[in-house]
Amino acid sequence: MKKLFFLAIVISLLLSPLSQAAAQTSSQSQANIFDTTDFPQWGKDLRRFDIIAFGVFPFSIFFVTFATDMFRWYNANGLDFSEDGRRYAPWPLKSAGAVPMTTDEQFRTILISAGVSLTVALVDLIIVKIKQGNERRRIERRPSGSVTIERRQISASEEEEEELTPHETEDWQEREFEETEQELSP
Repeated sequence: MKKLFFLAIVISLLLSPLSQAAAQTSSQSQANIFDTTDFPQWGKDLRRFDIIAFGVFPFSIFFVTFATDMFRWYNANGLDFSEDGRRYAPWPLKSAGAVPMTTDEQFRTILISAGVSLTVALVDLIIVKIKQGNERRRIERRPSGSVTIERRQISASEEEEEELTPHETEDWQEREFEETEQELSP
């Protein structure tokens, strides 16, 4: 049995570089394929809502559990700091033999935490939608024919084409300096 286990470990160690190399080549070829411009705006908004809701959940469950324990502690004995009184205290103050939450209290804590998470995500969605609407209205109020500058990521091939030679760079800097000097002179 030990020999079989040892043989399986040796084979997996020998084959691991091959699987890693195959994974690198497939991930490198697919890395340039992914582009978020094809997704509709509602899909991007839904993804943001999802990320925020799940991201807030651990924090909300921590704070709601702490608040529930504080409420239980206050109702049980009025926030008594004696050894017996700390049986209902929240996590950092609990003593040995602490009274655990009932199933109903745990379920209520999870539901409240989920509600807090969804509320934070919904508030974020509303704020983002208001900002997007304001930006859209600002752009629509512009007079026709005004220049709109779009920010976009430059690919490596475009970057190589746009590079200036050292001679062109010096000429450009000299022209820029002369124009600035002319503007400043009276």
